Amino acid sequence: MEFDLFYELAVPDFAERHERQVFEETLEEIAFADGLGFGTAWLTEHHFMPQYGHSSAPDLFLAAAAQKTRRIRLGLGIVPLPYHHPLLVAERAATLDILSGGRLELGVGRGFSPKEYETFGIRTEDSRGLVDEGLEILIKAFAEPGPIGFAGRHFRFADIAVRPRPIQQPHPPLWMAAVSPESFELAARLGLGVLAGPFKPWFMVKEDIRHYRAAYARHHGDNPRCPPRVGMTLGIFCLDDGKEARAIARTNITWFYRELLRLTAPLLSRLQDGYEYYRRFGALAPLLKGGVNLPILERLGMVVAGDPEHCRKRLRTYAEAGVDHLLCAVGAGASPTDQNRQALTLLSEQVLPAFSACAS
Repeated sequence: MEFDLFYELAVPDFAERHERQVFEETLEEIAFADGLGFGTAWLTEHHFMPQYGHSSAPDLFLAAAAQKTRRIRLGLGIVPLPYHHPLLVAERAATLDILSGGRLELGVGRGFSPKEYETFGIRTEDSRGLVDEGLEILIKAFAEPGPIGFAGRHFRFADIAVRPRPIQQPHPPLWMAAVSPESFELAARLGLGVLAGPFKPWFMVKEDIRHYRAAYARHHGDNPRCPPRVGMTLGIFCLDDGKEARAIARTNITWFYRELLRLTAPLLSRLQDGYEYYRRFGALAPLLKGGVNLPILERLGMVVAGDPEHCRKRLRTYAEAGVDHLLCAVGAGASPTDQNRQALTLLSEQVLPAFSACAS
């Protein structure tokens, strides 16, 4: 299991860090992690979410990170395709791939915010079609050096040469944000990696992984040219003093999940309608809405906080179930950078090696 980093560029009021400080310190944290063995630094894209997520232009941020790092890969996780023309996504992704020396990981998805859809003038009922067509155009733009054309319901163009070209060929590794069973199935059919969001309990994600891997084998055989890849976001904090780690997580990571569950409530309510294991989440929703706390989040497998031995023990559960990339929200954007650096160092020295040994 590879250990990645995950950032929303959160600027919570209680943390008393201003926006510029968060940006600068996050860049330095990624540069610090560059030498510690972490695989990818992921930034998501959100709009109009004060405090929770100020990462509205993650490709620009990662372009800056590319100039401060040499080894760590840089992940857009995710670009909400309904908000962008896919040719613009292809151009900007290729630019970032060049600036990073071929280190881009590109994730796409539908987005989940009703406010974003309304503000950008996108109908939610069009989101699936926009993603389907957008992905087709994106892959075509990367794969074909000559002019391309497309005629669909949402996009129509002819004789377009997309420049620049990415360094990685035929394209940077592609991932899809997967929430519903249909999105896991679609990612498997298209041969894409999946990124499981942090707002679902582990028992649900574990079931999703099983379905995804079975669908991948069904579509591509037992030995596919590109293997299935599963990434999962997890709130995590690791210190020598496990009690101190839990005290920090109790404030900072709990705040992150309260905000996240509040923002994703409309999406979760829609998911409860059709599938049995989503209806099981419905039984938990009132509890989560009534008061998210650290013990609940730990029981649901959404947070790991403690000393290195505790973290190693808990994280094996995810590795054994097929998580290939653990996207670590270290401090969840609310902890001071000196605490985050302590946690990153300890993870690097006392947790990552155990999983490297398992992998080899």
